[in-house]
Amino acid sequence: MFSITLKNIGKRYRYDRIFTGVDVVLSHDAGGYAILGPNGSGKSTLMKILSGHLTPSVGNIVFSKENHILEIDQVYQHISYDAPYIDVIEEMTLVEMIDFHQKFKPLQAPLTATYLINDVLNFKKYEDKFIKHFSSGMKQRLKLALAITADTPVLLLDEPTSYLDEQGCAWYLNLIQQYTHGKLIVIASNSAQDYGFCKHHLNIMDYKIKS
Repeated sequence: MFSITLKNIGKRYRYDRIFTGVDVVLSHDAGGYAILGPNGSGKSTLMKILSGHLTPSVGNIVFSKENHILEIDQVYQHISYDAPYIDVIEEMTLVEMIDFHQKFKPLQAPLTATYLINDVLNFKKYEDKFIKHFSSGMKQRLKLALAITADTPVLLLDEPTSYLDEQGCAWYLNLIQQYTHGKLIVIASNSAQDYGFCKHHLNIMDYKIKS
């Protein structure tokens, strides 16, 4: 069991308040969470706080596994995170990238790198290609596959179907269905196809100071 508890969280940059008063418990058994709001409203900022990459300006965030509170430097081990602003290492080949990623985030058993390449990604002929030669859609598929199939209890996805065509979006939803059982899932997006399976919606505009 994994949970993230936000206690009156707020974030500001200089004099600009991005959001305030976020007070919610995210739990793995709640059916998934969608963070909604217009572009530039703070969805990605909140996702960075949920991942432990950003510290809130006010309030506290508590990460718990099996009712045991985790230190902030332990959090990364339990979270898989994909976003448009997170890059793959383009100087690596596909095989090198997957092997490197597994040193930090192993794949769910019984998945193997070979199965991921051949059956999940269908990239067999690209296994020795440098990632810098991949299209934007291929890079996004790789990032999503690594995040979704990783053996972590938390999955954070920001705009997951960016750069994906209709077929790619169907592939993404199939991955979610197959590999996220029992995970705490948080999706930040304005596209319903990204988060349609999430039972709970948090609109970032509800946490703005009303003028």
